[in-house]
Amino acid sequence: MTQFIPAPRESGYTQTTAVPLYWARYGAAGAPQLLVLHGGPGAHHDYLLPQMLELARDHELVFYDQRGGGKSKSDQAAPITWRTHVDDLALTARELISGPLTLAGYSWGGLLSMLYATSRISPFVSRMVLIAPASVTREHRKVFETEFARRQESDWVKSERAALVASGLRERDPDAYRQRGFELSVAGYFAHMENAHDLTPFRVTSRVQQSVWESLGDFDVRPGLRTLSIPSVVLQGRQDPIPLASGEEIAGALRARLVVLEDCGHVPYVERPAELFSAIRSFLSAVPTTD
Repeated sequence: MTQFIPAPRESGYTQTTAVPLYWARYGAAGAPQLLVLHGGPGAHHDYLLPQMLELARDHELVFYDQRGGGKSKSDQAAPITWRTHVDDLALTARELISGPLTLAGYSWGGLLSMLYATSRISPFVSRMVLIAPASVTREHRKVFETEFARRQESDWVKSERAALVASGLRERDPDAYRQRGFELSVAGYFAHMENAHDLTPFRVTSRVQQSVWESLGDFDVRPGLRTLSIPSVVLQGRQDPIPLASGEEIAGALRARLVVLEDCGHVPYVERPAELFSAIRSFLSAVPTTD
């Protein structure tokens, strides 16, 4: 069973990007703004809901579906690259954010935040909240891919998949069958795989995911991060399949605080929401935005 997701206060499509991008606002108008970047690449924002709406109690959250995913599908033949997403982010921020730009990036969205900040294009980033950020180097990315594949081949996942097939749920309740199948497909992200339930499902556009990672090549974002002076916080679960060394190196390069969430994998907004949101609020209240 998926959780109820409230309707946004306002939504629409960008007018200034090459491809219209779907966006949604939550929280009170006039509250400090956070531009939230979802993971992927090639996914969409709503799988972060409803949990991330905890921050809408004292902030206006602006989400958008990045090009090629969700309601921002693109039929253009040209491949979508990391640079495409950086340029889209710049235009989206100009259109939807008034005042200083605070980025809250989850997973790939965290890496996108860093790629954008190091590109030094306007509007400039005032603060960054990096939640379980994707690997900062290609080598760390390879470690993640190996570890996630290992987890997905665990005896527990195999047993649960076999039980699902034998349950007859596919015929009795196709929606519930698809929901459970999705949860098992992401179980390896969790510190305890049995906690992968009642999730908001998402789909990844594989061609977008592939083209973005290919465009990054043998990437290493650390040198660019060392040139930045942007107040930032890095939050990562100790049991994240993305190696903790990646989060440590991001925090070190940015001279930022690293918050390690214990007994937590790659989905802290589900696994450790109280600790996650407390740490984010502490950072945001201590570091005011600057123009």
